[in-house]
Amino acid sequence: MAARCHTFAGHERFAIFVVMTQYIADEAHFKEVIERVTKVRKSLWIGTADIKDLYVEDRPFLGILADLIRKGREVRLIHAKEPGPNFREDFDHYPVLFRGLERSLCPRVHFKIIIFDLQTAYIGSANLTGAGIGMKSTRTRNFEAGILTDEPELVDAAVNQFDSVWAGFKCKTCGRRQYCGDPILK
Repeated sequence: MAARCHTFAGHERFAIFVVMTQYIADEAHFKEVIERVTKVRKSLWIGTADIKDLYVEDRPFLGILADLIRKGREVRLIHAKEPGPNFREDFDHYPVLFRGLERSLCPRVHFKIIIFDLQTAYIGSANLTGAGIGMKSTRTRNFEAGILTDEPELVDAAVNQFDSVWAGFKCKTCGRRQYCGDPILK
């Protein structure tokens, strides 16, 4: 628990609030992280090294992103490499993604960050794949770990790291620009 002091009409008042920091392991990624995606009210930022045709029950994850965009949510995606043919086929089923999904490619991205409404962040090891964060069998999925938190300092750090890549601040001094098929800054 933490306390913050607010001044209102010349009087100081303290507010008590609870900060959530939760350790997420293995299959809990699906329940605690992916299910939270459907509940965003303003924005969803996703950073991952690898992205594949992740399914949520019988539906492509891209369908959930398309729903968010249709509802006016901002959805940003940074990933390190072009996804495979199955992902691209699923992508083509959702025309709203062409217009509404803000997407950037950076071959140096290895972080796995999901930021919900700029208020809560997942920071961990799981890529946006079935074996990483999805619903693969407990016998075939990766062993993953991360934290889910609304602790302001951690969320701000995740937002700042994501945004510095998104805005291209790292591009000018990047030593791997020759591998960048679609530079953020030209």
